[in-house]
Amino acid sequence: MSQTDTDPGELRARLVAQAEAEGFALARTCRPWDVPQVPHRLTEFLARDRHGQMNWLADRAHWRGAPQVLWPEARTVLMLGESYTPDTDPLAALERCESGTVSVYAQNRDYHDVLKKKLKRIARWLIAEAGGEVKVFVDTAPVPEKPLGEAAGLGWQGKHTNLVSRDMGSWFFIGSIFTTLDLPVDAAERDHCGSCRACLDICPTNAFPAPYQLDARRCISYLTIEHHGPVDPELRPALGNRIYGCDDCLAVCPWNKFAAEAREAKYHARPDLVSPDLGELAMLDDARFRARFSGSPIKRIGRNRFVRNVLYAIGNSGSERLRAVAQGLCEDPDETVADAARWAVARLSSGPAAR
Repeated sequence: MSQTDTDPGELRARLVAQAEAEGFALARTCRPWDVPQVPHRLTEFLARDRHGQMNWLADRAHWRGAPQVLWPEARTVLMLGESYTPDTDPLAALERCESGTVSVYAQNRDYHDVLKKKLKRIARWLIAEAGGEVKVFVDTAPVPEKPLGEAAGLGWQGKHTNLVSRDMGSWFFIGSIFTTLDLPVDAAERDHCGSCRACLDICPTNAFPAPYQLDARRCISYLTIEHHGPVDPELRPALGNRIYGCDDCLAVCPWNKFAAEAREAKYHARPDLVSPDLGELAMLDDARFRARFSGSPIKRIGRNRFVRNVLYAIGNSGSERLRAVAQGLCEDPDETVADAARWAVARLSSGPAAR
């Protein structure tokens, strides 16, 4: 069957229904070229070096700034949103000083794998129904997913630069299906942040130079996941017990009151990642690290960067028990880990007043 045999409006309605059947709460469409603001914003972001060590943003800027250049034949983009809303308050975990805090999205299976399988099933259905060609993307290609999500009406980019939905708050994953089919599109969503500053004011490292602007070099998610080598000693205390990512700016968004708990079981937290013991995590060698985090996005950063994060959290814990753990890693073969261990020991030896 070709698109000429099907009414575009009817096809789009059935496509949205198919997406909903796969578990997506949001399904909207836009054109690949509906994000004219992206090239300027990206150029400014890179010019100010706010991307830190994420050089791939500059390497693929010509595609990331203009999705129609990535695939000129594409005519429609289906933007999809799937909830991963937690059933507990992520901010409460920050009070457990001897336990680590893992970002909600990383507390179970890698969402890239889960989401991509669903997108591929929808894409195959679309080809079978109306032909054309498709490409699917989940945060692994130079595609400006958040601006496209705004253009399609999934939500708007809030003051924390993340996408916010009136129906799902801040807790949802984004996926996209590009197609050569010409389908009706949705209206873009407008900004509903108003005068709220909750996400800006809660940031422990002041990573937002201004509303709607992010300096990744100060963002805890960047520092614990993307940043190689030692973290600036000035920023280490602000990491608290965050060992992989940070949810603070997402968790305080008032629009989360409308968010429904995640339906996909693979997004529900694994018990061992809700409040993992810092001492246990610090002792992981490479083999045990890989085994423990098999199928998890945490595996991507490797043992050394992860244990570095754990040692910063140990240094912030105030725990006498954990000082001995850090002491045992002061001569770790990885210099960044050893540096983090020495910092943790010195900080725990300085006394509560100094901390």
